[in-house]
Amino acid sequence: MSIKKVFPTVCPSCSGTLKVKSLHCDECDTTVQGEFAIHPILRLTAEEQQFVTAFIRCSGSLKQMAADMGLSYPTVRNILDDIIIKLQSYESTL
Repeated sequence: MSIKKVFPTVCPSCSGTLKVKSLHCDECDTTVQGEFAIHPILRLTAEEQQFVTAFIRCSGSLKQMAADMGLSYPTVRNILDDIIIKLQSYESTL
């Protein structure tokens, strides 16, 4: 069983928000350095990112998502509302 690594967004030392300082291309050995903000969607938990992906796959149909997930429509709506609030708070810190 392989363990999938998740992109870190929180400092393991102080719990501060991480930023990307460099990007590297293994093919041509180019490195780009600077300070790059992490997109708010990447700051969501893996489970929340999976929810957003499923939402897009269902063309935004919460009814379809509820059926696929075996949850009630209001429960799925509440999950989406919580994600929206989280994204709005992350966007306000950019």
